[in-house]
Amino acid sequence: MDWQKGERSRNVEIDSGRGGGGGFRFGGGRGLGVGGLIVLAILGWVFFKDPTALLDQGGQPGQAVPAGQPAQVDPQQRDFVSAILGSTEKTWGDIFAASGRQYADPTLDLFSGGVRTACGLASTAVGPFYCPGDEKIYLDLSFFQELQDRFGAAGDFAQAYVIAHEVGHHVQKQLGVFDQVQQARAQGAPMEGARGLSVRQELQADCFAGVWANRSEQRLHWLEAGDVEEALNAASQIGDDTLQREARGTVVPDSFTHGSSAQRVKWFKAGLESGQPSSCDTFSGDI
Repeated sequence: MDWQKGERSRNVEIDSGRGGGGGFRFGGGRGLGVGGLIVLAILGWVFFKDPTALLDQGGQPGQAVPAGQPAQVDPQQRDFVSAILGSTEKTWGDIFAASGRQYADPTLDLFSGGVRTACGLASTAVGPFYCPGDEKIYLDLSFFQELQDRFGAAGDFAQAYVIAHEVGHHVQKQLGVFDQVQQARAQGAPMEGARGLSVRQELQADCFAGVWANRSEQRLHWLEAGDVEEALNAASQIGDDTLQREARGTVVPDSFTHGSSAQRVKWFKAGLESGQPSSCDTFSGDI
């Protein structure tokens, strides 16, 4: 991937490490609260891990997540993230403008160890995630090494797919999808499971990532041989069924939150092939 062609974003921040400590807690009547727990349960910002990992990592009531460290970011890595984020800003800015709307760019926060967010305190273990409360994407760049070493999903376009997926959640926030999911849940719609709202929301973010891949390639012609396969492999490696099989030896579809490997590949390809957000309606019918 010739990512140097990408437009650079001005919305990449490097966390100072002062965000850790204090923050949301369990117990004592001063915790996150029912509303916050509902948000954690239904919004699924985390790329592939349990959203409850955002909460108190210490496991004891009233105990805070340890402070993070000032993020040490290689300049080339930051430039890469800025180029990918900038290309998503151009893509979604154009798409929104074509429908008479204005796209509000998200901020991407690079952190190390732990970080304070409007959604609570998070550690590196969470993986990349989007917080709708502050409309920020949070990323510890060590995740990209984990993506390669643990999940066998190497390559810069696989990494770009991760960022584009999280941007897809920001697009959902802009379009009101998060509010619609909350309303549906309040009316009794199931969240977890192979056809649950959480899976549908995650698959739509995958599809939006595919839309970005299509539109950015048309504009920049930056993809190289094997790049698409990198992204499809990444989508496959982080499917709920694949992760459960590796962790437990069994697959429990009723506990899916992000979709199977086949579903994630299917919906990324749907956006990639069409380049149209209208092809990403994962909330109607079978997925």
